[in-house]
Amino acid sequence: MTEIATSDNEYRQQRLANMEALKSLGYEPFGHAFARTARLSEIRSGFEAGKKVAVAGRLTTIRDMGKSIFADVNDGSDRFQIYVQKKAIGDDVFAAFKLLDIGDFIGVKGDLFVTRTEEPTIKIETWTLLSKALLPLPEKWHGLKDVESRYRQRYLDLISNPDSREIFNKRIATIREIRTFLSDRGFYEVETPMMQQQAGGAAARPFATHYTALNTEMYLRIAPELYLKRLLVGGFDKVFELNRNFRNEGLDRTHNPEFTMLELYEAYTDVSGMRELIQGMITHVAETVYGTLKVGAEAHPVDLTLPWREATYRDLIVERMGDDWYTLSLDNAKVRAEAEGLDLDPSWDMPMLTHEVYEKLIEKTLQQPTFVTRLPAQLVPLAKVCPDDPSVVDVFELVIGGQEVAPAYTEMNDPLEQRSRLSSQAGEDAEKIDEDFLTALEHGMPPAGGMGVGIDRLVMILSGVDAIRDVILFPQLKPRD
Repeated sequence: MTEIATSDNEYRQQRLANMEALKSLGYEPFGHAFARTARLSEIRSGFEAGKKVAVAGRLTTIRDMGKSIFADVNDGSDRFQIYVQKKAIGDDVFAAFKLLDIGDFIGVKGDLFVTRTEEPTIKIETWTLLSKALLPLPEKWHGLKDVESRYRQRYLDLISNPDSREIFNKRIATIREIRTFLSDRGFYEVETPMMQQQAGGAAARPFATHYTALNTEMYLRIAPELYLKRLLVGGFDKVFELNRNFRNEGLDRTHNPEFTMLELYEAYTDVSGMRELIQGMITHVAETVYGTLKVGAEAHPVDLTLPWREATYRDLIVERMGDDWYTLSLDNAKVRAEAEGLDLDPSWDMPMLTHEVYEKLIEKTLQQPTFVTRLPAQLVPLAKVCPDDPSVVDVFELVIGGQEVAPAYTEMNDPLEQRSRLSSQAGEDAEKIDEDFLTALEHGMPPAGGMGVGIDRLVMILSGVDAIRDVILFPQLKPRD
């Protein structure tokens, strides 16, 4: 934490003294509900000189002119200037107002007018103290600069950094527009278990817990896929879930162990239908929320103008590693990969080595939207193979800004083939196979397309920020020593 938040310093002592002085004058330091005419953004947009209003917010600046005071209040929707005149409200009430500190919450009633500098302002008739701030805002409102403090004390970041607040406003709007987009196309939003007896639907290390009432081991879900497919079996033809996944893995620039994922399934379509859907959804969000199809950071702009590039996994590998890559022996391939700076695991076979090449050397170079298609079948056990080549699957990974944003499949609905693939993936850990899911498939699942969208990464790309922590309100952090 910051020094201000951890020590009983002179600033806090002065605020406590001001609070006691206000109490002696009859002002309750932690007040009650206050009826507002409207939010400040609405007051500004519907401004009408002479109109009486009641507003509330946090004091963000105070400019004492002697017998009058100009100040700013902010209620989260906007900032607005207020004007306090000693002769208008009386000596005692004015003296009490001078005891307020930046950061205090107040409610005011008064008339709207425009100053000589053409600033919309409220001339106060009455005011009330709603909540006393005992600690000052960071750097006297000039912004919380320390990155670590911004993440650990997000509330201060939101107060003092307008750019940070705007990112989260855009995130909120992005999620709202995604829901609207899917609802308008007939999708049902559903909820599936976040605590499961088996963590399936993806290959990742789960968080484990113990369910005392049932005396059984449980897991936080790593993906909702297998439950959403059960709903296809049950007769829902278009479903989506927008919620948390949990993976007990590393923390880095693009990974947080708790993250937001959109996962959706549509019966009677395939990966081509998912391609059309994701292009429509992302361009809709970009235009509606961000107002442009040219998004991202100025240094690395992303152009979402359609059509987006499509490239096969194999072609990208050959383009990067040479035309003879797939004819090399494993030993020679390792030599070439090490020459490219890769740190290799001795146990890797050729497919695993090739995928390391893709993830470490190729994916990050795909800055503009790219559908990477026809991935090796062993990497995606829940997708159908391509009709013309059973060694690859009918999928895409949408990569934007060097990050995988949305994998999509033509879903596997053959229960016998699905069992074979899951058994191969599980190896000797047969208990990891979800028998209930396979039983559901044997009751018949329609052909379908399915897709996942990493919401945190999508917001990163659209907002042009480099770290996933900048788009998660309360990211996971290493505990302080």
